[in-house]
Amino acid sequence: MNDTKQTEPIVDLSKQLLLAMPGKVMGSLANTVIYICEHTDQGALGLVINRPTDLTVGDLLKRLELPLSLEIGAQQEAPVFFGGPVQTDRGFVLHMPPKGYGSSIQLGDIALTTSRDVLQDVAVGKGPDQMLITLGYAGWGAGQLEEEMSQNAWLNVAATNQIIFDMPPEQRYDAALAQLGIESSVMLSGDAGHA
Repeated sequence: MNDTKQTEPIVDLSKQLLLAMPGKVMGSLANTVIYICEHTDQGALGLVINRPTDLTVGDLLKRLELPLSLEIGAQQEAPVFFGGPVQTDRGFVLHMPPKGYGSSIQLGDIALTTSRDVLQDVAVGKGPDQMLITLGYAGWGAGQLEEEMSQNAWLNVAATNQIIFDMPPEQRYDAALAQLGIESSVMLSGDAGHA
């Protein structure tokens, strides 16, 4: 008899979007769209991509005492996003192209960077062509996301760069739903119905 513990294979949700189901996901993650950066048997890490804060990229760079160049252009007015409730004092940058910085993880044709060097490039106008900066992240321990998925707390759909980078934040939830053939988040309800 083999005493080694067999773990159930997980469905890898990396590079997927999670859509919080109304009435199932509460608190700071209610009504969110989360890009899953990493999902393993140890847990998952994702970034909320539809919750802009009042802080702009220019404000963030000034707080980090990075001198702004005129070349930064319109990027300084872009919002910084609430990435999730974990480590809200730490910055995460999803960007294209996936140029390697000090602490970049390649996620296909985009990258996740947590080192200051990407922001130094942004401040002088040499940053990534497309980016989304968050403070904080959403995290799940081993088996936690799988459990929430089994309780229908989240819908998942393939991520697209258009939804992540090009679409206004308030349209991202409905655009992701549309990939599933659902016309609008108005059609989803947290209330159970009876015939």
